[in-house]
Amino acid sequence: MKSGTDVWKGYLLAWDETYTLIQSPFTSDGSRVFGADSDHTTLAIAALQHRLSYDASVDCVSLAEGVNGPIFTMATGVAMADEQTYDSCKWDLLIGDDATVVLVQRDTSIELPVLETRLEVDLEFHAAVTRAWEKELLDGHVSQGAYVSSAQYNEGGVARMALSGQQFGELLVWPPRQLSQDGNREDGRISLKPLGTVASWTKLSAAGAPSEFSLRAPLLGGLTTVFLDLEDGPKGVFLMVDDEENEVTIGESVELVVRRIYAQEGMIRYGLRGRII
Repeated sequence: MKSGTDVWKGYLLAWDETYTLIQSPFTSDGSRVFGADSDHTTLAIAALQHRLSYDASVDCVSLAEGVNGPIFTMATGVAMADEQTYDSCKWDLLIGDDATVVLVQRDTSIELPVLETRLEVDLEFHAAVTRAWEKELLDGHVSQGAYVSSAQYNEGGVARMALSGQQFGELLVWPPRQLSQDGNREDGRISLKPLGTVASWTKLSAAGAPSEFSLRAPLLGGLTTVFLDLEDGPKGVFLMVDDEENEVTIGESVELVVRRIYAQEGMIRYGLRGRII
């Protein structure tokens, strides 16, 4: 029976054939807490992505309240159960009071392991980041930067979250286009590997960061952005994760993981961020 423990997408992982446990590695004042750009949705996505890496049979998951279902499906390609499909769904996703998510096969009895790794986070820093996100989510908070409507964001969600590229003959492009270079509508979607190497990078000071990040950038000491040569060919610009040290060097290997990016119109905008492998 397959089982083990590991670090996956920056989270603590334990699994066997009947469950996948994902936890934040961070603690504050004795409790598991989310990193600066994580939440139950990002943990849930990571849990299912690990399950799918060796078990492609999962085609439906019943989600606990507190997980963003549309984002979950955009990132994984797996449907969330509704009233019609709940009974036939074989997997349930449960969330804990702390930064913990469990993907469990329905009607099984499990005993979850205790994951000992604990990275202590300063209590005041964690509280300040939490307050900053809460302020970003207020309806009255309006960014002075580039505006992306909810409709625009959702339209590009799969390309953004699942790194869905497009094949035009021998040319592979990301993000996908509506039309080919000849003006013809083509689908040819293909999932790219979420891996790349750093071609260039920059560190934005808190004062120089886009206004979408004005509440959090001062707490984080600025933002790091990388220009990646993706393993499958295309190139792209990505923020690095907020909850790890980002001493980036040219040629370094980076994996792309789903994290919070910013909030707008009372909604968290998720996307891919880089983390050093």
